[in-house]
Amino acid sequence: MQPIEIQNILAELTRSIGETPNKILPIAASGSARKYYRIFTERRSMIGTYSENTEENKAFLAFSKHFHDLGLNVPEVFVVNKEKTCYLQSDFGDDNLFAHVQKSLMANVGPSTGSETLISLGENVIELYKKALKHLVRFQCIGHQGLDYSKAYPTERFDRQGILDDLNYFKYYFVKPHEEIEFNEARLGKDFEAFVDFVSQAPCGFFMYRDFQSRNIMVKDNELYFIDFQGGRKGPLNYDVVSLLYQVKAQMPQATRDELIQYYKEELKPFVNPDEVKFDLYQPYFVYLRLLQVLGAYGFRGLIQKKSHFIESIPFALKELKTWNEKHPLTDYPELQHILSQLSTLNYPTTLNSQLSTLNSKLTITINSFSFRKGYPNDFSGNGGGFVFDCRALPNPGREPEFKTKTGRDWEVIDYLMAKPPVHVFLDHVKGIVSQSVENYKERHFSHLMVSFGCTGGQHRSVFFAQTIYEWLKTAYPDINLKLNHIERKIKEERNA
Repeated sequence: MQPIEIQNILAELTRSIGETPNKILPIAASGSARKYYRIFTERRSMIGTYSENTEENKAFLAFSKHFHDLGLNVPEVFVVNKEKTCYLQSDFGDDNLFAHVQKSLMANVGPSTGSETLISLGENVIELYKKALKHLVRFQCIGHQGLDYSKAYPTERFDRQGILDDLNYFKYYFVKPHEEIEFNEARLGKDFEAFVDFVSQAPCGFFMYRDFQSRNIMVKDNELYFIDFQGGRKGPLNYDVVSLLYQVKAQMPQATRDELIQYYKEELKPFVNPDEVKFDLYQPYFVYLRLLQVLGAYGFRGLIQKKSHFIESIPFALKELKTWNEKHPLTDYPELQHILSQLSTLNYPTTLNSQLSTLNSKLTITINSFSFRKGYPNDFSGNGGGFVFDCRALPNPGREPEFKTKTGRDWEVIDYLMAKPPVHVFLDHVKGIVSQSVENYKERHFSHLMVSFGCTGGQHRSVFFAQTIYEWLKTAYPDINLKLNHIERKIKEERNA
């Protein structure tokens, strides 16, 4: 479904609850196929969600109501369309725990020791992690009570097949694309079966959030709120603890993890004795399981789909896995251990300094002008394309004989367009939308944004707006990198060369 159609559905849903939508803006895409929009009314802002995966939507809607009724900090769902493809939910803003971790990493870097740099997380971030773990216990134990797991998607329980799927994800999407990794597939299959036999014995009478990581923990007024639990199911305690504390780009020191795990176990005791569920016995294996699953995801999104953000994360996962393997070698699983011993030879070098360089790197904005007749510009950053503005509703200089051979960079065309009031209205709207993303992307240390302007021929209006926004951004945000591509003009120049 096209974005304008989705926005029309969201606008109708907003009116159905007695509010008038004043503005509906897209929110930058994540790794999923779901589309998110921020809807502004006179009273408040809400998040509109669209997804064609109705089974997953039903899982989120059922879980959200259950948790909200129990007083857990999750979005309230205000209205759902009859097809179960669109719904409106609470807006907790854009600030999340991961953003606080990034800021803390940059602010608390210690002296280098050899090839490594000492790091620590600030006390305020540690306190946020403790709050998150306290909430996690409530999800796992209180949220579990009375939850209808028949609504869970894609499965009700984290069982043998789920564990094996995570291991195979690692094999097929990370190990196999690296032809330099040598292994025996039959022996690896036996190791996987043995690993699953052991891990599947962990007690599973709890709610497993499945994706309990810092990007899904929103921070608002110093309180935490939780999103994206639609993949939840009945499962063990360890998985979510590991998901939070071993998020590889957070680079949390092990001593801090140990402190937070001890805090978690103390919070857990009023509900269940950690010793009775053998939490410590299973913990090292869930660290392996999560790290291998993450590498599989990075392999699929990065090596297969060529998304740069995920490729950049691979070295941090490899470093984490290497450190864990040195501390907890998998001697009972020799073929898997054989693979892990080879991962350090892969050409993904990293240190904390390189991560901090990434955190401090400038946002790059690519600005394009193009012709709708020739199709949309390609996005080579892997971040999803950004904004595409349609200039075809504006006065067209191309219809005037004196401008036929001119472009949107020629002063005659510029004067023509600047004399038209609708051009100024359009330009103001574009600046408002783009500046919101630039500010947000800079704060969250995103690396790329693409802004494209299309018109019929890609010669006049689109070139004018691309050039104008380029010059405006250069002045308004001197700390960003800018790239400007006049696609049709470049094609014609290459043809004439």
